[in-house]
Amino acid sequence: MKISTKGRYALRMMYEVYISTQNPVSLNEISEKQHISKKYLEQIVPMLTKAKLLKAVRGNKGGYKPVISASELSVAQVLQATEGSTAPVACLETAVNDCPYASECTTLFVWKGLFNVIENYLNSVSIQDIIDKNIREPLIN
Repeated sequence: MKISTKGRYALRMMYEVYISTQNPVSLNEISEKQHISKKYLEQIVPMLTKAKLLKAVRGNKGGYKPVISASELSVAQVLQATEGSTAPVACLETAVNDCPYASECTTLFVWKGLFNVIENYLNSVSIQDIIDKNIREPLIN
């Protein structure tokens, strides 16, 4: 499993939205601060708004605001909105395992175990955790 650029950039975008809590943050601001093209952010926004993680604020000082608190929003939710699934193998991507060989698959338990570890970890990390980590250990430019 590999997280795409959309998933990685969506997390960085959400970080900027949450640290800018006073006013809505524009795509231009996010683009400048995170060094992500505005055009690429425009592709990510609909996924996050459809998942009800972001809301648009119109007007002169418009932009984007979070819908839920940073401590309630998990990394898993952001990645699910942009990636769809974090399953390591295709047969675990659907709610109903429709693989005709599932009952005799000798390695299925490995993939299920890995998937559980991934899901548990991503669900345990919130956007607030990312904010707190960056406050404690800021990047050196």
